[in-house]
Amino acid sequence: MKKVISKAIAAGMVVSIAAANGVAVNAEDQTYNIGICQLVQHPALDQATLGFRDALTEKLGDKVNFDEQNASGDSATCATIVNQFVSNEVDLIMANATPALQAAMAGTADIPILGTSVSVYNVAMDIPDEEWTGTTGINVSGTSDLAPLDQQAAMFAELLPDAKTVGLLYCSAEPNSVYQADTVQKCLEEAGIEVKTYTFADSNDIASITTTASTECDAIYVPTDNTAASNTEIINNICEPAGVPIIAGEEGICSGCGIATLSISYYDIGYKTGEMAYEVLVNGADISTMPIEFAPQFVKKYDAERCEALGITIPEGYEAIAEE
Repeated sequence: MKKVISKAIAAGMVVSIAAANGVAVNAEDQTYNIGICQLVQHPALDQATLGFRDALTEKLGDKVNFDEQNASGDSATCATIVNQFVSNEVDLIMANATPALQAAMAGTADIPILGTSVSVYNVAMDIPDEEWTGTTGINVSGTSDLAPLDQQAAMFAELLPDAKTVGLLYCSAEPNSVYQADTVQKCLEEAGIEVKTYTFADSNDIASITTTASTECDAIYVPTDNTAASNTEIINNICEPAGVPIIAGEEGICSGCGIATLSISYYDIGYKTGEMAYEVLVNGADISTMPIEFAPQFVKKYDAERCEALGITIPEGYEAIAEE
């Protein structure tokens, strides 16, 4: 009996030592606990979380448990959620959206963190462009939802050639939105289009800011912005009656208030994040050297009903967004 117990203890020590040194542990021998912190509920982030869960469930079956928490758009709540994950000693944290990633980074330097729906990681992590290598060097990696911004900007000339003034509408508290807006502004100004900026601090002033933008601009650009994505109905109820078309940073926002977008599949980047999690948890991959991954493809899409209502003709090469 003593020999059996000794062997069991020895086996447990081997597994523990292997895990501590990044050596792969057989997935059949371990159940993994994953904490998911999603900033807010809206279609894009929901799809990313679904893809993440599907990827890990396909690979691990019932050997993976998810603690999925939604912060309802509040960064402070993200921090509370992450702190609970740390207390529970989860094996990995999936941070869905930039504020969730930032909260996870502040909450732990030891637990692996994978972000998704984060547009520009070095901006989110406050790493200067000249120092950015594509990997973080710490316990963080993940997937980006950034689409080619120059091609999004080019849609204005392609779809709205008469638009002389374009408004940039976004949340000033989201650093990735600021980055996207600044980049698109440069592209539009190089094309000879006047640009005006309209920012809101949170959802409370979206209506008033959008109203101002719709009266001063011929068209509007809304980047991949979580606050805007959660309030597309408010934006659309102002801009569509005013006859002001919106080009959006992603499909979910486009469905809610836009005419067109160059978008990605959030399910796909979530799924890729799940595959990365498997590599870290089961195969012992070093997360600090894992490159940030990007969407495999980008698709030009349009909202058929809204384009018809605004009298906008969409050229070939665009795919209609499927109605739910």
